[in-house]
Amino acid sequence: MNATNCMYLYGAGGHSKVILDILQSFGIRVKGVFDDNPADAKLRIVKVADGIRLLGEGFPELDAPLIISVGNNARRAELASLIKANYGTAIHRSAIIASTATIGVGTVILHGAIVQADAQIGAHVLINTAASIDHDNIIGDYAHVSPHATLCGHVEVGEGTHIGAGAVVIQKVRIGRWCTVGAGAVVLRDIPDFSTAVGNPARVIKVGKKEAATS
Repeated sequence: MNATNCMYLYGAGGHSKVILDILQSFGIRVKGVFDDNPADAKLRIVKVADGIRLLGEGFPELDAPLIISVGNNARRAELASLIKANYGTAIHRSAIIASTATIGVGTVILHGAIVQADAQIGAHVLINTAASIDHDNIIGDYAHVSPHATLCGHVEVGEGTHIGAGAVVIQKVRIGRWCTVGAGAVVLRDIPDFSTAVGNPARVIKVGKKEAATS
């Protein structure tokens, strides 16, 4: 976590509620929430964020760190390219992070997640609830490892890739950039860039262009 007493969020959907809870548990005040649709955002965040200002869209200079609280990987990458800010991190106090692991800017690590020795987590990554990232993993920028997914040792996950809930990736497998690995998949071999893989064992059912990963 950043040594700061306040932050901003960009995105007011469900993902922002989880980040807000983490920040508030550390006594970090959220000064405001930006969103592309402020009218709709007010309906989504107001119940858990009473009193937090909704600031609308835009890319102003900020007086505190920002976290992009958007679950969609492609949209998170797009926003990061547009917003020149000092980015914060949010790591829940129940997460276990090895002292030799590295965590990139803008990254969020949720409740009960484990990041083991010498793992390298990129920028603006989402490590979701109870996900397990074993030793020497390399997780590319803008990736999302969903709840209860397990990545064994020396796994590499490319930029923007979405690992589905409960998926298992065995050791030394490389998953390419902007891939989608389906929920519950068991990945036994490398997956090329821009692929969708599902099943046990996982098989590639689609290879295409960069697409928006969903939360």
